Amino acid sequence: MLEARAHGASYYRGTGDSHAFATWRFGLCAGSEARCLAHHLPGFAVTLPNRNLFDLAGACLAESDADRKRSLTAEIAAAWRSGVLVADDNTAGPVIESPGRPKRLELVAPRDLPRRKLTGAAGRAALIHAVAHIEFNAINLAWDAVQRFRNLPTEFYADWIQVAAEEGEHFGLMRERLADLGRDYGDLPGHDGLWEMARRTARDPLARMALVPRVLEARGLDVTPGMIERLLAVGDRETAARLRIILADEVGHVAAGSRWFRHLCALRRLDPRPTFFALLDAFLTGEVRGPLNLPDRRRAGFDEGELDLLVRRAGDPGPPAGAGL
Repeated sequence: MLEARAHGASYYRGTGDSHAFATWRFGLCAGSEARCLAHHLPGFAVTLPNRNLFDLAGACLAESDADRKRSLTAEIAAAWRSGVLVADDNTAGPVIESPGRPKRLELVAPRDLPRRKLTGAAGRAALIHAVAHIEFNAINLAWDAVQRFRNLPTEFYADWIQVAAEEGEHFGLMRERLADLGRDYGDLPGHDGLWEMARRTARDPLARMALVPRVLEARGLDVTPGMIERLLAVGDRETAARLRIILADEVGHVAAGSRWFRHLCALRRLDPRPTFFALLDAFLTGEVRGPLNLPDRRRAGFDEGELDLLVRRAGDPGPPAGAGL
């Protein structure tokens, strides 16, 4: 089923038919907005307290229950695509500063996370939990970009709503796989690195687009092919198939970051390449790590000059094996 889904995503994106892709992926129906909402979102008017996108995005960000956050994400995304929401800063409430997380989730320093071999079920569960934690945080990051950075073009919100919906799907894929191994999200600890960068870039959408999608999420493009190969080596084809879906979508997420980073640079009359590396120097506490997945980074909007400089900083011997799977 997962391989068929990956093929479906590839087919509809390849045709350039965005409506067909949305219909296939999210189960949207033809006909009026009212019929669509009634069919796919029973209780829509009760579930969503108002039609202001900024308030709804903040409510989803603040939601601590994982199931509720995921379902609310899907509802808001469907409502936005149906045209019933407005992005009105004049009537929206204040920005929400802290994300909701399950109370049972323990946050620890990255060095304190469990490291186990993938040859055993416990090791695979630790890896899957780590990915699930990243995807849960990615839902929060997308909604935070929507509710925090107001007075931007409508297309900005459309992009990050789409990202939030896809991150919700990714979290579901990993949580389902955890359940197959007798675990659930929150059974193991996680770290707060992604949200820490969100805090540090909270005042400037330019910095946010540079540092979160184009650094932290782009790192996922680099490491996921290797994870897929390691899982295949121990016979876990199911988890590998799920990671292939995530990798394909994440290229688009990083590309959205590249697109809006360059848009904001143009508005401020900044040269994107030196601006990007100046922000790396200002915000990045560690070194750029290789190897870099150059094919997928190109697809995600990195130009050759940026890639050359990143490779030099990383001392990168070349693209990882299996890059672009």
